[in-house]
Amino acid sequence: MNITVLVSGGGTNLQALIDYEKSNPDCPYKIVMVVSDTKNAFALERAEKAGIPTRICSPYAVLGAEKAKSATKEEKRVAVSDAAMNAAKESGSDAIVLAGWLTVLSGNIISEFSNRIVNLHPALLPKFGGVGMWGHHVHEAVIAAKEKESGCTVHLVDAGCDTGKILVQKKVPVLDGDTPDTLYARIAPCEHEALVEGVCMLSKMIG
Repeated sequence: MNITVLVSGGGTNLQALIDYEKSNPDCPYKIVMVVSDTKNAFALERAEKAGIPTRICSPYAVLGAEKAKSATKEEKRVAVSDAAMNAAKESGSDAIVLAGWLTVLSGNIISEFSNRIVNLHPALLPKFGGVGMWGHHVHEAVIAAKEKESGCTVHLVDAGCDTGKILVQKKVPVLDGDTPDTLYARIAPCEHEALVEGVCMLSKMIG
């Protein structure tokens, strides 16, 4: 299964996918493209180091500076989503993996890659999902709600936000005195495992 991985930041989850592919001869996926919605994502350097083609699909890159300034949030989402979809198609990808990707996917990509897009979310969905729930915002909300456990979820992407079918969940305890940073540090290794597991599951699902 050829995959395009969509990234926005440091790329630790992308690295987990790269490392698994390199160290497992029977790995069921091959990363053929990495797409970023930000031009300075360190994930791009990780991809280049691994010899994987990259593309920047930020609003400025796909719309141009003038249009990007005046475009609505939804127009930007559709433009970025379309550019990511085209990159995935051009690279011959069978599926798309969201690994810390911050743009909410919109438009044709959802139907074109129906049941072939997975996302990693840093909480136990359906709790603490939806628009605005990403990164440290999620961990802050979990601590504020005095939850006893948190973790991460890998799920299929549908037209909603964090609403698709759940494939994998990993749980960790929330400890007294936790900060968003300490909670994230406990969840991060689980994210790496869950994402690899979820992508391997997806390869079986789409055969």
